Amino acid sequence: MPTREGDTFVVVSGPVDAPPVLLLHGSAANTAMWRYDVESWSRDFRLHAIDMIGEPGLSARSRPELGSEAYALWLDDVLAGLGLTHASIVGVSLGGWLGLDYAIRRPGKVDLLALLCPAGIGRQKAGVLVLVLALLLLLFGRRGRRAAMRLVLGVSGDVGSRDFAEYVLLINRHFRPRREKIPLFTDADLRRLTMPVLAVVGGRDRMLDSAATRTRLEAAAPHATVRLLPEAGHLLPGQNGPILDFLRTGMQKHAQ
Repeated sequence: MPTREGDTFVVVSGPVDAPPVLLLHGSAANTAMWRYDVESWSRDFRLHAIDMIGEPGLSARSRPELGSEAYALWLDDVLAGLGLTHASIVGVSLGGWLGLDYAIRRPGKVDLLALLCPAGIGRQKAGVLVLVLALLLLLFGRRGRRAAMRLVLGVSGDVGSRDFAEYVLLINRHFRPRREKIPLFTDADLRRLTMPVLAVVGGRDRMLDSAATRTRLEAAAPHATVRLLPEAGHLLPGQNGPILDFLRTGMQKHAQ
C-alpha cells in the first residue's frame, strides 16, 4: 500500500471481523519471522504482518530518523490503508521500539502492546560490534555459525530458534543494518502507556540491558507486566502461547 514513506508491504491473515493485530518484526528481518506464530494467532485475530520500511523486506528503503514523528505518521498511513482506527501491536526488538513509539504518541489507537526484547527502555549494548564478530565467525563453517548464533541471539536448541538465527545471519551477509543508537524513552514517555503492556526480556541479552528494561517499565508504566527469562538471550523462544493468552485478554473489549 502507498504511504508517505513509500510503498509498504503487509501480509494479512485471519477472520475479517476478528480483533486487529499489527506484527512488527525486528531489525534485519521481515515478515517471515512470524511464520511459527501466525497459524495459531490467526485463528482468533486479524493479523497484519508489516515489512518495516528501511529493512530487508518488500517495503520502501526509507529510513527516517529514529525519534522523530516520521514512524508514527507512517503507521498512521498503514492503519488508514488497512481501514483500521485501532489495533493491538506485537513488536520484537526494533519493532518493539516502533510499537512503543506509536503507543506513546497515539495511545488511543493501541489496544494492547506485547513486546519481545524491546529496544528503547534499557540501554543498548555494543550490538554492532557483537554482530561484526558473529559475521566473522561465519568464516569458520558450521561450527562458526553455531558460535555466532549463540553469541548474538542466545539461540536455544529448538529448531525454530536455530532456523531463524541462520536466517538473520544470512540476511546480514547482504544487508547493511542500522548503526545509529536507538533513542531511549523517558519515564514521562513510558507513563503515557495507558493500555495493558506485556514485555518479555532475556536475562542473557547481549544487545539490550534487560534488567533496566524491566525496572524502568514496571516503575513507570501503570499497566505493564514484565517477564524476565533468565537463561534467554535476544531471541526469545516459546512465546507463542503467552502472547496469544495476552492478546485474548482484549477480545472482550473488541466484542463490545
